[in-house]
Amino acid sequence: MCELFGVSAARKVRLNSLLQEFFSHSMEHPHGWGMAFFYENAVSLEKQPENACKSMYLKQRLRANMEADQMIAHIRLATRGLLEYENTHPFVKRDRSGRTWTLAHNGTIFESQALNPYVHSQKGQTDSERILLYTVDRINGEEQKKGRSLSQRERFAVIDAVLKEITPENKVNLLLFDGEMLYVHTNYRDSLHFLRKETAAFVSTRPLDKEKWEKVPMNTLLAFESGRCKYTGKPHENEFFDSEEKMRMLFLDYAGL
Repeated sequence: MCELFGVSAARKVRLNSLLQEFFSHSMEHPHGWGMAFFYENAVSLEKQPENACKSMYLKQRLRANMEADQMIAHIRLATRGLLEYENTHPFVKRDRSGRTWTLAHNGTIFESQALNPYVHSQKGQTDSERILLYTVDRINGEEQKKGRSLSQRERFAVIDAVLKEITPENKVNLLLFDGEMLYVHTNYRDSLHFLRKETAAFVSTRPLDKEKWEKVPMNTLLAFESGRCKYTGKPHENEFFDSEEKMRMLFLDYAGL
């Protein structure tokens, strides 16, 4: 449906060759591309609702030296939402304490009572944006309850609970960055991989070179900080399986029927 790429490293690493390979997949995912680079709590967001292979802007960017210690990239195959900037990943939202959250999603929410209310408040039409809005609201709620900002471990626990809540019958492969940690999750078999290399961890839907990429553990939230896996959640049982009925629902929804 879409593809994800993310980096968590202790120091800046050169990304040109990996990004060039990643964005070359946009011939199969032609409905938008985006990149988010992080500088402490600030986000530099670059995205367009067009095929990455046809973007003159992106071609120019990839010719320059591209280095980062934290970043997220996405190429879109639309199943929900028009081909507009507001529906192009990644999505960014600040919580009440001023922390910036950035999300890119590969998957589909077929039904979730928790996410449904955000249809009326989101800027675009994607189910992915709803995941971010709900996540930030959950963070806000916990901080209001405690009367203070959450610790890393507490933020991880909230994200872990959110994923356990929204994954039943839904495909939720995502990358989420909170200014400190990169959260990684998949519940769809063989659809997310990671590579450890020196002090860096790379995450991608598909392996991007001939290095030894491993499969991201199923149904288990991971959180990386500076290239190191700092937290691992308890596995849930909500693996996503394709079905004819779900594919029919996707087709009807995308066709506007």
